[in-house]
Amino acid sequence: MPARDDAGRDEVAMERAAEFPLHARIEAQLTGPGAPFETVVSDVLGERMEIFRERAPSLRALLEGSAAFGDREYIVQADRRISFSDHLRTVASVAKGLRDRFGVGPGDRVAILAANCPEWIVTWWAAVSLGAIAVGLNGWWMGDEILYALADCEPKVLVGDTKRLERIRGKKVQLEVVEIERDFAELWSYDRSAPLPSEPIAEDDPACILYTSGTTGRPKGAVNTHRNIVALHRLYTFHGVRLLMIAAAKGTAPQGAQPPPANCTLMTTPLFHLSGLYTGAVTLLASGVKTVWTQGRFDPVQVMELIQRERVTAWGPMGTMFHRVASHPDVAKYDLSSMRQIGSGGSPIPASLQQRMRELFPNARSSVGLGYGLTEATGMVTLNFAEELERHPDSVGAPLPTMQVEIRDADGKGVPDGTEGEIYLRGPLVMKEYWRNASATQAAILPGRWLRTGDWGRLEGGYLTINSRARDLILRGGENIYPAEIEHRLEAHPDVEEAAVVGVEHKELGQEVKAIVVPKPGRSLDTAELARFVGETLAYFKVPSHWEVRRERLPRNATGKVLKSILITGNESPFQEE
Repeated sequence: MPARDDAGRDEVAMERAAEFPLHARIEAQLTGPGAPFETVVSDVLGERMEIFRERAPSLRALLEGSAAFGDREYIVQADRRISFSDHLRTVASVAKGLRDRFGVGPGDRVAILAANCPEWIVTWWAAVSLGAIAVGLNGWWMGDEILYALADCEPKVLVGDTKRLERIRGKKVQLEVVEIERDFAELWSYDRSAPLPSEPIAEDDPACILYTSGTTGRPKGAVNTHRNIVALHRLYTFHGVRLLMIAAAKGTAPQGAQPPPANCTLMTTPLFHLSGLYTGAVTLLASGVKTVWTQGRFDPVQVMELIQRERVTAWGPMGTMFHRVASHPDVAKYDLSSMRQIGSGGSPIPASLQQRMRELFPNARSSVGLGYGLTEATGMVTLNFAEELERHPDSVGAPLPTMQVEIRDADGKGVPDGTEGEIYLRGPLVMKEYWRNASATQAAILPGRWLRTGDWGRLEGGYLTINSRARDLILRGGENIYPAEIEHRLEAHPDVEEAAVVGVEHKELGQEVKAIVVPKPGRSLDTAELARFVGETLAYFKVPSHWEVRRERLPRNATGKVLKSILITGNESPFQEE
């Protein structure tokens, strides 16, 4: 049962239009009949849903279109600079090599296990251009995790770097392996005059498998199709055009004799995660944008040096990345004025940190954004930006065009505005399935192709607010406690660097609240004082009963989310690096 019918959605849209009439007018201009982002209703995997009329028929078509950008730079990493034209020739060469040497064709899997590098990106594009399925393996996995995924996806070939291949060296792996440092040069120059493959590709053919984090049981492979990823590209393009039109209408577009820096995006997230792969390697290629890739562990100094040297105009920091840059003692020494767009996703960002983004990057003030998405939905589903974010700082925004969001209760029934429940999504971004896992697919994708996310939140006036993942919910004596609320309060304390909240078992209450806190450098923490501080603004049952003070940073995954399973078990992977 849906949370709203069409009339209800129209009413919510009118509320938002009344609050931000300029935004609504521009969006209507962009998505109306005959407009560049006109939406129409069409069949997607047996269901009628809203999609963009104009769209590329496949990822290979996006790649072919990149020829128009010629010798402009596409990939920059350390001393390597690769143009769009060179990338296109290299992809065609590698695709021919994969087909000739390893028999890779439509539907076959090509697994990639490596740190961020040009070879990762080229291999991905070569695989999808063949109609094969690229599989992005988590570069932080240990040997057993890698072996599980390889057995699950059964690739024709594994492309990996030496460091990560060492984790499965000597194991019984019955497949072809291309070691990047030793073997990839042969594929790179296999046939520099080869054309791109021409095998037929349908919109709903699988293009990529990315594995979910697997905090409960083994990870599952989310299958994203050509349609999914192309639709994401169209949404990013829509938002970029929307920002330009808003700036022009307000008269805030860049002025002056000196032209603004050319678009250039800094990439600090792994390619095995959708924010690094689909945003960085795919969307930006299709848009002709230069991408600058960091190397190794996240380093705030490296980030500031790259922004200054490459005149970076956009950055999407995840987790604590922005905080570590903004709080660095040398931040004022760097010229960061080129930055015109900054945003994040994956978890809520406190209003104080949002304001710090505006202060540190004043030229990006009008475009600061916060979004929500997940691997099973290919990426960004909602987006809050500019004045909307300033007025609704706790929200991850309104659904983007073609995407629907509903909140449902434990029985799957829609709930009224402002009522918390589980988040459901529908639209052309929803994955096709979990790879070879019919039961998990059936549990996640419901009739009408509604995706059950496992995330909890509420809709108010069309704006989505995330509280916490359902699996993080703490149930204390019948009271629902959402860790994010307590974590935000703790991190507002002047002596706390970061905090995580988990539930611990209790014989009578079911669970109690435990807080793991890290002090700021040079500070000490008094847990009694912290308890009093939390109790000033939160109910007594939300005040932690158990405390752990750590000196080391909290373990986090590729998106910056705290790995609470590691905090609880203490089994930390030694491979938390790029």
